[in-house]
Amino acid sequence: MSAVQDQLSNLAEGSDDRVDGRRDGPVRGLARAGAELPPGVMLAGAIAGCAFAAREIPVLSSFSPIILAIVAGMTIRSVFCMPARAQAGIAFAAKRLMRLAIILLGLQLTVGQVVGIGLSGVIVIAASLGATFAFTSWMGRLLGVDPKLAQLVAAGTSICGASAIAATNAVTRADDEDVAYAIACVTAFGSIAMFAYPLLAGPLGLDAHAYGLWAGASIHEVAQVVAAAFDNGPQSGEAGVVAKLTRVMMLAPMVAALSMVAARRADGVSGKAPAPWFVLGFVAMVALNSVAPIPEDARSVAGAATTALLTVALAAMGLGADMSKLKAKGAGPLALGLASSLFIACFALALVKFMG
Repeated sequence: MSAVQDQLSNLAEGSDDRVDGRRDGPVRGLARAGAELPPGVMLAGAIAGCAFAAREIPVLSSFSPIILAIVAGMTIRSVFCMPARAQAGIAFAAKRLMRLAIILLGLQLTVGQVVGIGLSGVIVIAASLGATFAFTSWMGRLLGVDPKLAQLVAAGTSICGASAIAATNAVTRADDEDVAYAIACVTAFGSIAMFAYPLLAGPLGLDAHAYGLWAGASIHEVAQVVAAAFDNGPQSGEAGVVAKLTRVMMLAPMVAALSMVAARRADGVSGKAPAPWFVLGFVAMVALNSVAPIPEDARSVAGAATTALLTVALAAMGLGADMSKLKAKGAGPLALGLASSLFIACFALALVKFMG
């Protein structure tokens, strides 16, 4: 029974489950969760729905609904006071729904994709990821950026944008303001790269496959890679998407490694810590998708559900972000995002050229 009570307490994100000095029973706990969660979840869901609708506007069509949702959430939070009864649902959506989305993301990936890109492609992607994460962490210390925020920028730049930032935050446990700032930085510079890369393919002397690999190994969001890579033709597009999905697959080991480092710093021991449960779920879904004949329609549904859940989760994160705290962080994180984006672009390009 205590396990059920603890879970209910987690679902309410910290709400007190004691009544008159006694713990709620499971029925009362379920009732409280059922009453506390819907207002915040519905608010985040409404914002997510508006984000999807807003993509029908031509000037916004190139932006992911995930990005539009967090911007909308932050805007609403800065204009209106969030009602207390929505807080539990907002916290639930920002954390629990995001983790469920990361698990479902595994159904978009297979081990065969890694094999298909070849050893040289995997080396380019893995080396770019590792070097960028290390560089960004170091540069963050140099610029005086909070280590948690620097890790989020590093994850978003080196792996897969907003999804990686949200997943990494399960380990870093940064404030919502840090998450929002990191997503804003990574999205801004990823968008610039999306428009700039197609203009550079010719001057840099990259053939279709090399350009696609470079784009997939260095541009931040999946949607940005799709736009930039297919702009250079279908061969570049296919290479870019496979490279990007291979990069996304490295999210699980990266989060697991960060979890062990965090455990070592906290306990001063060997750092043996279990991977976050949603990372294990992500790996399980990748394995399932690699060996099981999952119908294409089911994959499409899972993909749509993943995007929808991520959009709701990021809307909730936006609702939890305090703009005054964002402003107080100054321009240091912005400079870090720029430096990190330039680094991964140059490093990945050098490796693509070197690997031939």
